Amino acid sequence: MIELFSANTPNGWKISIMLEEIGYEYKVTKVDLGKDEQLKPEFKKISPFGKIPVIVDHEDNKTIFESGAILIYLADKSGKFYNIKDRLVINQWLMAQMGTVGPMIGQHHQFHHYNPGKSEFGEERYFKITKRIYEELDARLKESKFLAGSDYTIADIATWPWMARHEWHDIGLKNYQNLSRWYLDIADREAVVKGYNFMDKGAKIPKF
Repeated sequence: MIELFSANTPNGWKISIMLEEIGYEYKVTKVDLGKDEQLKPEFKKISPFGKIPVIVDHEDNKTIFESGAILIYLADKSGKFYNIKDRLVINQWLMAQMGTVGPMIGQHHQFHHYNPGKSEFGEERYFKITKRIYEELDARLKESKFLAGSDYTIADIATWPWMARHEWHDIGLKNYQNLSRWYLDIADREAVVKGYNFMDKGAKIPKF
């Protein structure tokens, strides 16, 4: 049994989607970010930086923090979505999500969605960076069906949830033909629908 400590965020969706994709039984333990439960000493014992998600693999008695590391662990354990022949490319696109897509779009959320009007510099900076990310992902997906090649991998599972908040970005996902095609294809996967709903039952994936 996998226990998923998480919240209803893009980083949380990564792992619920992966668990649905690989068909593993799991239970969800909600971490209330609004009440700073992620900063409590007992949680920081399993997540040193006080971040979600975290999984506990009770079968193998292992605890894993950081969403990228969790995806790699689950991919290795299940033998899915992490082909050996494509692993170098998968790792690059996974790290691009961890180092650029998530952190930069996350800052765009902070300035543009949660705290508009507090910093014109911050709003403009992260809007421009997020727009560039859209352009760069669209360019990649013009030449490749999925981020790491012809197969759906953990690089896609990591990146898709950040685009699932495209309505917050005010950039216009529908204006990016290749990125839109990739986004909608993944949005129709049964495991993605279930994983997106893992905490907010009945939530609908935003289309256009």
